[in-house]
Amino acid sequence: MKTRMTEVFGIKHPIMLAGMAFVSLPRLVAAVSNAGGLGMFNSVANTPDQMKDIIKEIKSLTDKPFGINVTLLFPNAKENAEVAMEEKVSILNYALGKGDWLIKAVHEYGGRVIATVATERHARRAELDGADALAVTALEAAAHGGEPTSLVLIPLIASQVKIPIIAAGGFCDGRGLAAALALGADGISMGTRFMLTQESPVHESVKEIGLTATAEDTMRSDKIDGLSGRFWRNKTAIELSQGQVSLTQAVSSGWRIKKMLNVPFYKLFSAGLKERGVQDLARQAVSIDFLKSLHEPSDVNDIILPLGQVTGRINDVLTCREVIERTVAEAEQIIKAMREKVAS
Repeated sequence: MKTRMTEVFGIKHPIMLAGMAFVSLPRLVAAVSNAGGLGMFNSVANTPDQMKDIIKEIKSLTDKPFGINVTLLFPNAKENAEVAMEEKVSILNYALGKGDWLIKAVHEYGGRVIATVATERHARRAELDGADALAVTALEAAAHGGEPTSLVLIPLIASQVKIPIIAAGGFCDGRGLAAALALGADGISMGTRFMLTQESPVHESVKEIGLTATAEDTMRSDKIDGLSGRFWRNKTAIELSQGQVSLTQAVSSGWRIKKMLNVPFYKLFSAGLKERGVQDLARQAVSIDFLKSLHEPSDVNDIILPLGQVTGRINDVLTCREVIERTVAEAEQIIKAMREKVAS
């Protein structure tokens, strides 16, 4: 299926892997790219030294285009982006920050940049800064998304920008892809759907949650990691959404993340202090600590699981290739059927 998204990024199908922390790892990234989509690695939990090896690993697993996601509010984001640029990764995706400097540097070696946005204002700004495409994240999405739903946000932004749009939030199959194209997007990003694949690194007990949860089993809160986001409604998420993070809990989690990222303790918190309060940054540290448990949870009530509302529509664990090929085939059938329906 050809769209502006496939043409800009040199891929076969207009489907992107969402850059999910601790989930979008090399094997999953390569599987999506090898199947004709756009694999996207999330660099939030890595050091610059680790990024060099990770990029080499992905390149050893696929010769197709893939991207690196950097969350600009986090420590090491600039350094990780610089490593990706040194390695001439063909696509970079930035979120939660101003990426004009990154766009300029990537364009210098012929790469492309996707800006993740959740508002009309940020979409217009990213286009002015030179972004090649937008990942527009709406209310239904796992983790951080805008307040409007995809049905409202995608056409709003499509009417205001000229660059390709990748719709995120509520997409898991061909029906969603066809709907996104009708709304003005040029492709879709899927997170929860790809988390529930055979190549996904999350533990089987976590996949079972995704298969059995309904749309009503997710919740949104701005207190779980300090930013408004959607998560699986379990004991830990509810407790975090209702209370303050204790100093002891914040320092303990922050110290473990400091070691993971190999950064000075002050840098862990100073990176976002200009825009976020100490309590929000403490929540961020605690939530990342919980996210690490997705690979081998001792108790599923002790994890934080970003989970989209679309989880209620997913009931199988396929390979990435099966997911992508089925999604595209369904979308093409639906588009054809709609043409016949309107013609009649």
